[in-house]
Amino acid sequence: MAKMAASMVESGEDAFRKMFKFYKRRNPPPDLSAVIDFSRGVPSDKIAPVDLDSAAVSDVDAARVGLRPVRDWRAFSLQGYPGFIFISNPFLWGSQSYWVRQCLKTYPQKQNICNLDMHMSPSDTEDIWGKSVHALSSPTGKREPKTLLERLRWVTLGYHYNWNTKTYSANSYTPFPADLHSLSLQVTAACGFPRFNSEAGILNYYRSDSSLGIHVDESELDHTRPLLSFSFGQSAIFLLGGTCRQDPPTAMYMHSGDMMLMSGQSRLLYHAVPRILPAPQGHTTLAMEGCSLASSLQEDAVMELVSEEDWAVCSRYIHNSRVNVTVRQVLGPGQNFPETSSPLQRTDTDQTDRPHDEAADRDHGKRKRSSSDSVDPVET
Repeated sequence: MAKMAASMVESGEDAFRKMFKFYKRRNPPPDLSAVIDFSRGVPSDKIAPVDLDSAAVSDVDAARVGLRPVRDWRAFSLQGYPGFIFISNPFLWGSQSYWVRQCLKTYPQKQNICNLDMHMSPSDTEDIWGKSVHALSSPTGKREPKTLLERLRWVTLGYHYNWNTKTYSANSYTPFPADLHSLSLQVTAACGFPRFNSEAGILNYYRSDSSLGIHVDESELDHTRPLLSFSFGQSAIFLLGGTCRQDPPTAMYMHSGDMMLMSGQSRLLYHAVPRILPAPQGHTTLAMEGCSLASSLQEDAVMELVSEEDWAVCSRYIHNSRVNVTVRQVLGPGQNFPETSSPLQRTDTDQTDRPHDEAADRDHGKRKRSSSDSVDPVET
Protein backbone atom coordinates (compact mmCIF):
# COMPACT_ATOMS: atom_id res chain seq x y z
CA MET A 1 0.00 0.00 0.00
CA ALA A 2 2.77 2.46 0.84
CA LYS A 3 4.31 1.91 -2.59
CA MET A 4 0.88 2.24 -4.22
CA ALA A 5 0.20 5.51 -2.44
CA ALA A 6 3.63 6.85 -3.36
CA SER A 7 3.17 6.01 -7.02
CA MET A 8 -0.18 7.79 -7.02
CA VAL A 9 1.23 11.10 -5.86
CA GLU A 10 4.87 11.19 -6.96
CA SER A 11 4.48 13.65 -9.79
CA GLY A 12 0.77 13.99 -10.48
CA GLU A 13 -1.10 17.25 -10.40
CA ASP A 14 -2.79 17.95 -7.04
CA ALA A 15 -1.36 15.04 -5.09
CA PHE A 16 -3.62 15.76 -2.13
CA ARG A 17 -6.78 15.46 -4.22
CA LYS A 18 -5.71 12.08 -5.55
CA MET A 19 -5.08 10.74 -2.06
CA PHE A 20 -8.37 12.20 -0.85
CA LYS A 21 -10.25 10.34 -3.59
CA PHE A 22 -8.33 7.13 -2.84
CA TYR A 23 -9.41 7.04 0.82
CA LYS A 24 -12.93 8.27 0.08
CA ARG A 25 -13.52 5.48 -2.45
CA ARG A 26 -16.31 3.05 -1.56
CA ASN A 27 -15.98 0.36 -4.21
CA PRO A 28 -13.54 -1.20 -4.03
CA PRO A 29 -12.69 0.02 -0.51
CA PRO A 30 -9.16 1.37 -0.08
CA ASP A 31 -6.31 -0.50 1.55
CA LEU A 32 -5.85 1.13 4.98
CA SER A 33 -2.59 -0.58 5.91
CA ALA A 34 -0.54 2.62 5.50
CA VAL A 35 -2.78 4.71 7.76
CA ILE A 36 -0.88 5.65 10.93
CA ASP A 37 -2.60 4.52 14.14
CA PHE A 38 -1.18 6.49 17.07
CA SER A 39 -3.23 4.45 19.54
CA ARG A 40 -0.80 1.58 19.01
CA GLY A 41 1.94 3.84 20.41
CA VAL A 42 4.72 2.20 18.41
CA PRO A 43 7.52 4.62 17.46
CA SER A 44 8.72 4.34 13.89
CA ASP A 45 10.70 6.32 11.35
CA LYS A 46 7.63 8.56 10.99
CA ILE A 47 6.43 9.04 14.57
CA ALA A 48 8.26 9.78 17.80
CA PRO A 49 7.13 10.32 21.41
CA VAL A 50 6.78 13.92 22.60
CA ASP A 51 7.58 15.02 26.15
CA LEU A 52 4.83 17.36 27.27
CA ASP A 53 5.10 19.95 30.05
CA SER A 54 3.57 18.03 32.97
CA ALA A 55 4.50 20.88 35.35
CA ALA A 56 2.24 23.28 33.45
CA VAL A 57 -0.94 21.40 34.38
CA SER A 58 -1.58 19.99 37.83
CA ASP A 59 -3.22 16.60 38.21
CA VAL A 60 -6.16 18.34 39.88
CA ASP A 61 -6.66 20.79 37.01
CA ALA A 62 -6.43 17.96 34.48
CA ALA A 63 -9.01 15.88 36.33
CA ARG A 64 -11.38 18.87 36.58
CA VAL A 65 -11.89 18.68 32.80
CA GLY A 66 -11.81 14.89 32.61
CA LEU A 67 -8.15 14.34 31.70
CA ARG A 68 -5.57 11.95 33.10
CA PRO A 69 -2.36 13.39 34.60
CA VAL A 70 -0.24 14.87 31.79
CA ARG A 71 2.65 12.51 32.61
CA ASP A 72 0.36 9.65 31.54
CA TRP A 73 -0.59 11.14 28.18
CA ARG A 74 0.76 9.50 25.04
CA ALA A 75 1.79 12.30 22.68
CA PHE A 76 3.59 12.00 19.36
CA SER A 77 5.23 14.10 16.68
CA LEU A 78 5.23 13.31 12.99
CA GLN A 79 8.34 13.49 10.84
CA GLY A 80 8.21 16.37 8.38
CA TYR A 81 5.53 18.24 10.33
CA PRO A 82 7.22 20.46 12.95
CA GLY A 83 4.67 21.91 15.36
CA PHE A 84 2.22 19.04 14.94
CA ILE A 85 1.36 17.09 18.11
CA PHE A 86 -1.00 14.12 18.29
CA ILE A 87 -2.34 13.09 21.72
CA SER A 88 -3.90 9.63 21.89
CA ASN A 89 -7.07 9.83 24.03
CA PRO A 90 -5.91 11.36 27.34
CA PHE A 91 -9.43 11.37 28.82
CA LEU A 92 -10.28 9.64 32.06
CA TRP A 93 -12.51 6.60 31.68
CA GLY A 94 -16.13 7.72 31.25
CA SER A 95 -15.43 11.44 30.97
CA GLN A 96 -15.91 11.71 27.21
CA SER A 97 -19.65 11.31 27.75
CA TYR A 98 -19.85 14.82 29.22
CA TRP A 99 -18.18 16.41 26.20
CA VAL A 100 -20.34 14.45 23.75
CA ARG A 101 -23.45 15.59 25.62
CA GLN A 102 -22.24 19.20 25.46
CA CYS A 103 -21.66 18.93 21.70
CA LEU A 104 -25.11 17.50 21.08
CA LYS A 105 -27.29 19.18 23.71
CA THR A 106 -25.65 22.37 24.97
CA TYR A 107 -23.42 23.93 22.31
CA PRO A 108 -26.09 23.93 19.53
CA GLN A 109 -28.34 26.08 21.74
CA LYS A 110 -29.01 29.72 20.94
CA GLN A 111 -27.32 32.17 20.74
CA ASN A 112 -24.77 29.96 19.00
CA ILE A 113 -25.18 29.51 15.25
CA CYS A 114 -25.67 26.30 13.27
CA ASN A 115 -26.31 25.27 9.66
CA LEU A 116 -30.03 24.90 10.35
CA ASP A 117 -30.27 28.63 11.07
CA MET A 118 -29.45 29.47 7.47
CA HIS A 119 -32.95 28.71 6.20
CA MET A 120 -35.05 27.99 9.28
CA SER A 121 -36.68 30.42 11.67
CA PRO A 122 -35.10 30.98 15.10
CA SER A 123 -38.13 29.39 16.76
CA ASP A 124 -37.63 26.21 14.73
CA THR A 125 -34.01 25.86 15.84
CA GLU A 126 -34.57 27.05 19.41
CA ASP A 127 -34.32 23.61 21.02
CA ILE A 128 -32.67 21.14 18.66
CA TRP A 129 -32.09 18.57 21.39
CA GLY A 130 -35.63 18.79 22.80
CA LYS A 131 -37.19 18.40 19.37
CA SER A 132 -35.02 15.37 18.57
CA VAL A 133 -34.78 13.48 21.84
CA HIS A 134 -38.04 11.51 21.58
CA ALA A 135 -37.33 10.10 18.12
CA LEU A 136 -33.74 9.21 19.02
CA SER A 137 -34.57 7.63 22.38
CA SER A 138 -37.60 5.67 21.14
CA PRO A 139 -36.80 4.39 17.64
CA THR A 140 -39.76 2.74 15.90
CA GLY A 141 -37.76 0.74 13.41
CA LYS A 142 -39.55 2.48 10.55
CA ARG A 143 -37.84 4.90 8.17
CA GLU A 144 -38.46 8.22 9.83
CA PRO A 145 -37.52 11.75 8.72
CA LYS A 146 -34.19 12.91 10.11
CA THR A 147 -34.37 14.74 13.41
CA LEU A 148 -32.90 18.23 13.72
CA LEU A 149 -29.98 16.72 15.62
CA GLU A 150 -29.29 14.32 12.76
CA ARG A 151 -29.42 17.24 10.32
CA LEU A 152 -26.78 19.22 12.20
CA ARG A 153 -23.63 19.72 10.12
CA TRP A 154 -21.88 22.54 12.00
CA VAL A 155 -22.13 24.84 14.99
CA THR A 156 -19.98 27.92 15.62
CA LEU A 157 -18.99 29.29 19.02
CA GLY A 158 -17.45 32.55 20.24
CA TYR A 159 -16.53 34.64 17.20
CA HIS A 160 -18.83 33.06 14.63
CA TYR A 161 -17.08 32.03 11.45
CA ASN A 162 -18.64 33.43 8.28
CA TRP A 163 -18.59 30.59 5.76
CA ASN A 164 -19.17 32.91 2.80
CA THR A 165 -16.45 35.49 3.44
CA LYS A 166 -14.12 33.12 5.36
CA THR A 167 -13.74 35.75 8.09
CA TYR A 168 -14.59 36.52 11.71
CA SER A 169 -15.88 39.86 12.95
CA ALA A 170 -16.49 41.64 16.23
CA ASN A 171 -20.15 42.03 15.26
CA SER A 172 -20.87 38.30 15.32
CA TYR A 173 -19.96 37.00 18.75
CA THR A 174 -21.40 35.08 21.66
CA PRO A 175 -19.52 34.17 24.87
CA PHE A 176 -17.26 31.17 24.38
CA PRO A 177 -18.26 28.17 26.57
CA ALA A 178 -16.27 28.31 29.80
CA ASP A 179 -15.97 24.52 30.10
CA LEU A 180 -14.56 24.09 26.61
CA HIS A 181 -12.11 26.93 27.23
CA SER A 182 -10.94 25.19 30.42
CA LEU A 183 -10.32 21.96 28.51
CA SER A 184 -8.47 23.80 25.74
CA LEU A 185 -6.40 25.76 28.24
CA GLN A 186 -5.07 22.62 29.92
CA VAL A 187 -4.18 20.90 26.65
CA THR A 188 -2.45 23.89 25.08
CA ALA A 189 -0.50 24.58 28.29
CA ALA A 190 0.76 20.99 28.36
CA CYS A 191 1.87 21.41 24.73
CA GLY A 192 3.89 24.54 25.48
CA PHE A 193 1.33 27.27 24.77
CA PRO A 194 0.36 28.89 28.08
CA ARG A 195 -2.34 31.56 28.30
CA PHE A 196 -4.19 30.31 25.22
CA ASN A 197 -7.36 32.31 24.71
CA SER A 198 -10.24 30.26 23.25
CA GLU A 199 -12.07 32.77 21.08
CA ALA A 200 -13.74 30.71 18.34
CA GLY A 201 -14.89 27.16 17.94
CA ILE A 202 -16.30 25.13 15.06
CA LEU A 203 -18.10 21.87 15.66
CA ASN A 204 -18.43 19.55 12.67
CA TYR A 205 -20.97 16.73 12.75
CA TYR A 206 -20.25 13.71 10.54
CA ARG A 207 -22.49 10.82 9.58
CA SER A 208 -21.00 7.53 8.39
CA ASP A 209 -20.77 8.69 4.77
CA SER A 210 -19.64 12.26 5.46
CA SER A 211 -16.31 13.83 4.53
CA LEU A 212 -14.54 17.14 5.03
CA GLY A 213 -12.87 18.68 2.00
CA ILE A 214 -9.32 19.87 1.49
CA HIS A 215 -8.72 23.22 3.17
CA VAL A 216 -6.46 25.41 5.30
CA ASP A 217 -7.56 27.13 8.52
CA GLU A 218 -6.12 30.59 7.93
CA SER A 219 -8.95 32.99 8.80
CA GLU A 220 -7.63 33.71 12.29
CA LEU A 221 -5.67 36.97 12.50
CA ASP A 222 -2.95 35.47 14.72
CA HIS A 223 -1.30 32.34 13.29
CA THR A 224 1.27 32.10 16.08
CA ARG A 225 -1.34 30.48 18.32
CA PRO A 226 -2.16 26.81 17.75
CA LEU A 227 -5.21 25.17 16.25
CA LEU A 228 -6.66 22.56 18.61
CA SER A 229 -8.86 19.62 17.58
CA PHE A 230 -10.93 17.13 19.64
CA SER A 231 -12.56 14.02 18.19
CA PHE A 232 -15.56 12.13 19.64
CA GLY A 233 -17.57 9.15 18.42
CA GLN A 234 -16.70 7.11 15.36
CA SER A 235 -13.17 7.07 13.96
CA ALA A 236 -11.96 9.01 10.95
CA ILE A 237 -9.09 9.10 8.50
CA PHE A 238 -7.34 12.45 8.69
CA LEU A 239 -5.06 13.63 5.90
CA LEU A 240 -2.32 16.15 6.72
CA GLY A 241 -0.52 17.66 3.76
CA GLY A 242 1.83 20.53 3.09
CA THR A 243 1.61 24.19 2.18
CA CYS A 244 0.47 23.38 -1.35
CA ARG A 245 -1.79 20.73 -2.79
CA GLN A 246 1.05 19.15 -4.73
CA ASP A 247 2.49 17.93 -1.42
CA PRO A 248 1.34 14.34 -0.77
CA PRO A 249 -0.51 14.05 2.56
CA THR A 250 0.07 11.64 5.43
CA ALA A 251 -2.94 9.54 6.48
CA MET A 252 -3.70 8.85 10.15
CA TYR A 253 -6.60 7.61 12.26
CA MET A 254 -8.44 9.84 14.69
CA HIS A 255 -10.29 7.81 17.30
CA SER A 256 -12.72 9.00 19.94
CA GLY A 257 -10.91 11.08 22.55
CA ASP A 258 -7.91 11.82 20.34
CA MET A 259 -6.57 15.37 20.11
CA MET A 260 -4.38 17.22 17.63
CA LEU A 261 -2.51 20.47 17.94
CA MET A 262 -1.26 22.27 14.84
CA SER A 263 1.26 25.06 15.47
CA GLY A 264 4.31 26.70 13.99
CA GLN A 265 5.11 25.39 10.51
CA SER A 266 2.15 22.98 10.73
CA ARG A 267 -0.42 25.68 11.54
CA LEU A 268 -1.25 26.51 7.92
CA LEU A 269 -1.09 23.10 6.26
CA TYR A 270 -3.73 21.60 4.00
CA HIS A 271 -5.81 18.91 5.68
CA ALA A 272 -9.02 16.94 5.13
CA VAL A 273 -11.18 14.06 6.35
CA PRO A 274 -12.07 11.74 3.46
CA ARG A 275 -13.67 8.94 5.46
CA ILE A 276 -15.57 8.08 8.65
CA LEU A 277 -15.31 4.48 9.82
CA PRO A 278 -15.92 2.34 12.91
CA ALA A 279 -13.12 2.02 15.45
CA PRO A 280 -10.76 -0.85 14.55
CA GLN A 281 -11.40 -4.21 16.15
CA GLY A 282 -10.10 -4.39 19.71
CA HIS A 283 -10.14 -0.60 20.14
CA THR A 284 -12.00 0.74 23.17
CA THR A 285 -15.09 2.55 21.92
CA LEU A 286 -17.01 5.37 23.53
CA ALA A 287 -20.05 3.10 23.81
CA MET A 288 -18.00 0.71 25.95
CA GLU A 289 -17.07 3.52 28.35
CA GLY A 290 -20.60 4.83 28.74
CA CYS A 291 -21.19 7.64 31.24
CA SER A 292 -19.41 6.18 34.28
CA LEU A 293 -18.19 9.53 35.57
CA ALA A 294 -19.11 9.27 39.24
CA SER A 295 -15.89 7.62 40.44
CA SER A 296 -13.63 10.30 38.97
CA LEU A 297 -15.76 13.44 39.32
CA GLN A 298 -14.35 16.03 41.73
CA GLU A 299 -16.35 18.52 43.74
CA ASP A 300 -14.92 21.46 41.81
CA ALA A 301 -15.02 19.69 38.44
CA VAL A 302 -15.89 21.62 35.32
CA MET A 303 -17.94 18.63 34.23
CA GLU A 304 -21.14 17.21 35.63
CA LEU A 305 -22.79 13.82 35.60
CA VAL A 306 -24.62 12.83 32.43
CA SER A 307 -28.04 11.33 33.06
CA GLU A 308 -28.84 7.88 31.73
CA GLU A 309 -31.62 9.42 29.65
CA ASP A 310 -29.27 11.91 28.00
CA TRP A 311 -26.62 9.25 27.43
CA ALA A 312 -29.17 6.96 25.74
CA VAL A 313 -29.71 9.67 23.12
CA CYS A 314 -26.00 10.48 22.81
CA SER A 315 -24.95 6.85 22.44
CA ARG A 316 -27.57 6.24 19.77
CA TYR A 317 -26.32 9.28 17.86
CA ILE A 318 -22.61 8.41 18.02
CA HIS A 319 -23.25 4.78 17.11
CA ASN A 320 -22.68 5.81 13.50
CA SER A 321 -21.57 9.44 13.79
CA ARG A 322 -18.58 11.56 14.73
CA VAL A 323 -18.25 15.03 16.22
CA ASN A 324 -15.08 17.09 15.82
CA VAL A 325 -14.41 20.28 17.77
CA THR A 326 -11.76 22.77 16.70
CA VAL A 327 -10.81 25.65 18.99
CA ARG A 328 -8.91 28.72 17.84
CA GLN A 329 -7.48 31.95 19.17
CA VAL A 330 -8.50 34.55 16.62
CA LEU A 331 -6.70 37.68 17.83
CA GLY A 332 -3.17 38.17 19.09
CA PRO A 333 -2.25 40.49 21.97
CA GLY A 334 -3.40 44.01 21.16
CA GLN A 335 -4.97 42.96 17.85
CA ASN A 336 -8.36 44.18 16.68
CA PHE A 337 -10.54 43.27 13.75
CA PRO A 338 -10.20 45.48 10.67
CA GLU A 339 -13.15 47.79 10.20
CA THR A 340 -14.11 46.02 6.98
CA SER A 341 -13.22 42.37 6.48
CA SER A 342 -12.53 41.14 2.96
CA PRO A 343 -12.64 37.52 1.76
CA LEU A 344 -9.34 35.66 1.74
CA GLN A 345 -7.53 35.06 -1.51
CA ARG A 346 -7.01 31.30 -1.36
CA THR A 347 -10.19 30.45 -3.23
CA ASP A 348 -9.24 26.81 -3.73
CA THR A 349 -10.36 26.18 -0.14
CA ASP A 350 -13.84 27.59 -0.69
CA GLN A 351 -16.80 25.28 0.05
CA THR A 352 -14.58 22.51 1.41
CA ASP A 353 -14.27 23.37 5.07
CA ARG A 354 -17.48 21.84 6.38
CA PRO A 355 -18.79 18.26 6.31
CA HIS A 356 -20.20 16.84 3.11
CA ASP A 357 -22.96 14.24 3.33
CA GLU A 358 -23.28 11.72 0.50
CA ALA A 359 -26.68 10.54 1.68
CA ALA A 360 -28.09 14.03 1.20
CA ASP A 361 -26.72 14.06 -2.36
CA ARG A 362 -28.33 10.71 -3.16
CA ASP A 363 -31.61 11.96 -1.76
CA HIS A 364 -31.41 15.08 -3.91
CA GLY A 365 -32.73 13.20 -6.90
CA LYS A 366 -35.74 11.93 -4.97
CA ARG A 367 -36.96 15.19 -3.49
CA LYS A 368 -36.15 18.86 -3.47
CA ARG A 369 -33.77 19.04 -0.54
CA SER A 370 -34.37 21.65 2.12
CA SER A 371 -31.69 24.35 2.07
CA SER A 372 -31.32 24.05 5.82
CA ASP A 373 -30.14 20.44 5.35
CA SER A 374 -27.67 21.22 2.59
CA VAL A 375 -23.94 20.89 2.77
CA ASP A 376 -21.25 22.17 0.48
CA PRO A 377 -19.55 20.00 -2.14
CA VAL A 378 -15.98 18.84 -1.61
CA GLU A 379 -13.23 17.52 -3.82
CA THR A 380 -14.47 14.50 -5.78
